[in-house]
Amino acid sequence: MIEKYIDIIENSPLFNGIKRNEVILLLHCLTAQIHSFGKNECIVNSGESVHKFGLVLEGEAIIVKESAEGNRVIMNVVKKGGLFGEMFVFSSHKKWPVTVISQSSCKVLFLTNADLIARCKNNCSWHVSLLQNFMKIISDKGLMLNKKVEYLSIKSIRGKICSYLLDQYQNTKNSTIILSLKRNELADFLNVSRPSMSREMCKMRDEGIIDFHLSTFRIKDIEALANFCE
Repeated sequence: MIEKYIDIIENSPLFNGIKRNEVILLLHCLTAQIHSFGKNECIVNSGESVHKFGLVLEGEAIIVKESAEGNRVIMNVVKKGGLFGEMFVFSSHKKWPVTVISQSSCKVLFLTNADLIARCKNNCSWHVSLLQNFMKIISDKGLMLNKKVEYLSIKSIRGKICSYLLDQYQNTKNSTIILSLKRNELADFLNVSRPSMSREMCKMRDEGIIDFHLSTFRIKDIEALANFCE
């Protein structure tokens, strides 16, 4: 079954720079396993033991953090080809601090932390490339989480929206932005209520700062957007 998804696996940042035939051999060394999940099914529960991380092959999943009061904050949306759990597998904290839920029917390739760092009996040269890619992914994810803390530290809803959209603009260098998050997911990500966020977005549209339809946003006044981020 792994060969069926080889295009997705090969294009994952985890296997960057590793040739297709080497990826197939490497996956056998890593004893990778594929599991299927239905829509809204729990892939990993908060509190479970950490010993593996996942690569989404089909569908998408959300990473959710819940407070003691039951409030839910979406930490990230993992789409096809994306990883989850890689930040936790070598932590001294041996329990998953988040819950991973399938947004739609999905398939996930699981790799274990023990196999990742075990010395390959075949002395595969590409195993080193895999570990280098893994370290880069963790570093990039750390920067992303730092950015999320910045959003959460902003008090005003408009400031959160403007900072998020400005970051997306700076990443794409395009005033038309297609967000990977749905509207309710964006509200959870920024830790605001969806109605309040929608009202603020409509005000910004009326003021000529942005325009939007569903998940597509167009920045009309980049200077005004940036001013609210200061």
